[in-house]
Amino acid sequence: MAATSSSTVFAADDVDAATSQVTEGPPVVPISIGSPAECKLFMSIPSSHKMTESTPVFLGAWKEYPFQETATSKGAGGGVPVFIMLPLDSVSMNNTVTRRRALNASLVALKSAGVEGVMMDIWWGIVEKDGPRNYNWSAYKEIIEMVRKSGLKVQAVMSFHQCGANVGDSCKIPLPPWVTEEMQRNPDIAYTDKAGRRNHEYVSLGCDTLPVLKGRTPIQVYADFMRSFQDTFENLLGDVIVEIQCGLGPAGEMRYPSYPEDQGKWRFPGIGEFQCYDKYMMASLKASAYSQGKPHWGLGGPHDAGHYNQMPEETGFFRRDGSWQSEYGQFFLEWYSQMLLAHGERVLSAACGIFCGTGVTISGKIAGIHWHYGTRSHAAELTAGYYNTRSRDGYLPIAQMFAKHGITLNFTCIEMKDIEQPAYAVCSPENLVKQVAIASRKAGIRMAGENALPRFDASAHHQIVKKSRLQMSEKGDHMTNLKEFEPLSAFTFLRMCETLFRSENWSLFVSFVRHMEEGRTFHPWEEDARTAEIHVHATRPFVQEAASLMYH
Repeated sequence: MAATSSSTVFAADDVDAATSQVTEGPPVVPISIGSPAECKLFMSIPSSHKMTESTPVFLGAWKEYPFQETATSKGAGGGVPVFIMLPLDSVSMNNTVTRRRALNASLVALKSAGVEGVMMDIWWGIVEKDGPRNYNWSAYKEIIEMVRKSGLKVQAVMSFHQCGANVGDSCKIPLPPWVTEEMQRNPDIAYTDKAGRRNHEYVSLGCDTLPVLKGRTPIQVYADFMRSFQDTFENLLGDVIVEIQCGLGPAGEMRYPSYPEDQGKWRFPGIGEFQCYDKYMMASLKASAYSQGKPHWGLGGPHDAGHYNQMPEETGFFRRDGSWQSEYGQFFLEWYSQMLLAHGERVLSAACGIFCGTGVTISGKIAGIHWHYGTRSHAAELTAGYYNTRSRDGYLPIAQMFAKHGITLNFTCIEMKDIEQPAYAVCSPENLVKQVAIASRKAGIRMAGENALPRFDASAHHQIVKKSRLQMSEKGDHMTNLKEFEPLSAFTFLRMCETLFRSENWSLFVSFVRHMEEGRTFHPWEEDARTAEIHVHATRPFVQEAASLMYH
């Protein structure tokens, strides 16, 4: 997500803060939040994991935790299978395969290069376009059959979100028409910001358990979709289709749509905004506030949290000593993050019930929100629903929830370096990746990775190879006795396109795949030049055909 121009690395430290008075709680103003009956639909949320002395300090040395062996454990020297994302528009809105010849040539080239398989979005807005429970899998059947014949595997993403509002979205694929009709009839099933602006990327998690989609709840709708997929592709599950990634929010990630790029609402590195102002979310907030004996806390989100494109120090809530640390701030952030966690568990539980015993891996994706990571409040993470601050581990509760169901945690921004980020954004993607890796390790779950932005250069490839297995040192020993631990269970490269198949990029990619699959972190790349060139030469006809037929 959103890397920008190169500059000197910014030390992951506090930003100097201007001093001003902290106001506790939101202003007492009337807001429509639903009836008392609606409030009773929600239960108060228990507190999540708090930072303790045993929690690792994420900006210093790394503490080793016991690791729970899994069926795919390979040891520190194991290789990492590489998948590659298909173009977002591989299936058109009229449910036909686009660029068949280019796709076929690409699959042959990828197989020859040692790629394990492909990741493909299974768009809700295409498959169930014609009405509730009216599923059309025809184009996806065709693509999966092409993949099977090529000898590759499939990671299938249950994409319950809209395409076109996030970084890298090259096409527009809306939610099914019958869902958008329901949103027009009942706008509160869409995420809503404090100004009342609606977001149609994903159905609001506030109504997860309410029959707002023509008599079914959103969770029931997602489950019915996945069950139809399971019925349709039953004979390929665990063999050709090796992974089901459950869409859990915007861009498929378990988060709120706090930084939408469409309509110019947000631009990097803005802090984003809380998305809790639909009547269902507000009813839950009100119920939770009443349960705490603080009914005035249920009148709205933080009034001093700023706007999409502000910086933390420009707000009363997120600044260094801001009200995110107040009793009210902690209450709100607990509620907001726990609502997201509960949503993820509902969807993943449904997926487990459907795909259990089929042989597929089930995964969920967490966003790599690395900007403002070096500040105390981690503002951009907070508005997205990750209650992660300088003094609180927000990713361990997520990893523990994933572990409860045996879910693989897919994380992005693996290719990014701190030194490539602009100092004013206080980014630290490398420390963020380490924190999530340690949380996954502590919870005993597998972690998979992706690159956040399209990168075809050797520097990005080297970073991915390096970060494909976590390295840690004993506390206080930063330079010696580095140890390597369990590698990523898989890496998915973003994305297959004409640029990838250009001669110079393809040569680098082939060498990258070899290093990943053979588990060689620091082996000199130059020694592989001859071997890589053999693969490049063998795949050249297919690569040239793919490049000539594809476009961005």
